[in-house]
Amino acid sequence: MRRTVLALILSASPAFAGDLAFVTSQNAEMVTLVDLQSGEVLAQTPVAGKPAAVAYDPVAARAYVMAADTGRLYVLDERGGVKASRNLGEGAFGLAAAPQGGLFVTDWFAARLIHLDRNLQKAWEVPTGAAPAGVAASADGALVATADRDDDQVSIFDGRTGALLHRVKTAGPHPFGITWHDGRFWTADVQGNSLSVIDPVAGMLAGQVATGSHPYAVAFAGGRGFVTNQYDGTLTVFDPATLTVQDEIAVGDYPEGIGALPDGDGVVVANWESDTLVVVDAETLAITAEIGLPSGPRAFGQFTGRQVSP
Repeated sequence: MRRTVLALILSASPAFAGDLAFVTSQNAEMVTLVDLQSGEVLAQTPVAGKPAAVAYDPVAARAYVMAADTGRLYVLDERGGVKASRNLGEGAFGLAAAPQGGLFVTDWFAARLIHLDRNLQKAWEVPTGAAPAGVAASADGALVATADRDDDQVSIFDGRTGALLHRVKTAGPHPFGITWHDGRFWTADVQGNSLSVIDPVAGMLAGQVATGSHPYAVAFAGGRGFVTNQYDGTLTVFDPATLTVQDEIAVGDYPEGIGALPDGDGVVVANWESDTLVVVDAETLAITAEIGLPSGPRAFGQFTGRQVSP
């Protein structure tokens, strides 16, 4: 892999590459744009209101960032500049880019899922379970699902109309991060120390994986699954086909957001208390890069991707 261990980079680089990460630092109220090939910090953009959730959409050439304290949505371009914003109200939280265009947003307080079109206008909204956190869509946009934390369930909807298809109880309590992979939804169950595998067609729990303490989010790379364990400072590594645990590796203090590298050969992890972003090789499970970040990197959502037109 073409990466080296890096110290904190204090100034932005003038070069912009094709593989990007938009990392929200909640404590510092900052979004850091990172070149995932070189490890360079390309830009740092102040975002008020404790930014947490993020969704990078390379097709639209924009990243969406949610300020957790205020519910204001910010739209950033691929140079880190703020191009637009919209107030969605306190409680707006989880984000996922809609493959058909626009954005899915969870509302924690109102227990609803909102679909915004490309112009950030509301296309539809539907009720979810209590305290929806993460949201994820299938690759074709036909399905979208929310992790309803306080109801210990996943709600699955038609991604185009918002029609409710299923509500499925998770293996453990308090599902938070949710990811689509290989035809299924996968949730990190924070209070259950488990990962739930949801079959969206049958509308049922299809399996589970034991994790470390307080799992937060999940990503896939190199034929493996990876779960961030907040309290253990580790990743649980598992086989998505057999659901067997393969390893548990240390990555830093309080890992939260995790995303796959665009080339699929590793994952990128944001460590909240270490104030670092680390890259883990999917084959060797070695940390190949460590980048210093502003305080409290969270990066909740799909924060990595490859530019369509760099």
